[in-house]
Amino acid sequence: MFTTPPSLLERLRQPADQAAWERFVEMYTPLLFAWTKRFGLPPQEAADLVQDLFTVLVEKLPALEYEPQKSFRGWLKTILLNKWRNRQRRRATARQVGDQDRLAEIPAPAEPPAFEEAEYRQYVVGRALELMRTEFQPATWRACWEFVVRDRPAADVAAELGLTVNAVYLAKGRVLRRLREELGGLLD
Repeated sequence: MFTTPPSLLERLRQPADQAAWERFVEMYTPLLFAWTKRFGLPPQEAADLVQDLFTVLVEKLPALEYEPQKSFRGWLKTILLNKWRNRQRRRATARQVGDQDRLAEIPAPAEPPAFEEAEYRQYVVGRALELMRTEFQPATWRACWEFVVRDRPAADVAAELGLTVNAVYLAKGRVLRRLREELGGLLD
């Protein structure tokens, strides 16, 4: 069973906590690529942008003081958007060699679509659950899943899995407690 860790953001403040960085990369890389896809970037440019973002995060996350009233997602998105905008500006400047009049004709980068709160929450919770699944015995995981996600009565789940009703409630408590620990500070 996984021991009770401090929240991931707190663990990232410790530069030597390689496991925290690996967990963060595992959780957020697919989301960051999904966000870059909305910019219409080809895969190689998206990979470069995500790499640039991680370079900034390696520098900034150890000093980040999590404030619950502020949005971690918003902070992350702002850094990604700023990196993207800087790339767009460099491209526009590179295209504009020696002709200042044409610079005014280049349209400003289009704003990417808004990132939906529900989409972000669904992604982060789903990814955390996917990564956490191996931390639990299959019966514990399935009892929680059937009871919470599939909204089945505890008695039905217990009978199907050969558990007591109390064991189903305990499984739910353990998995959800671990999920709250994993997501501490990541859902604003």
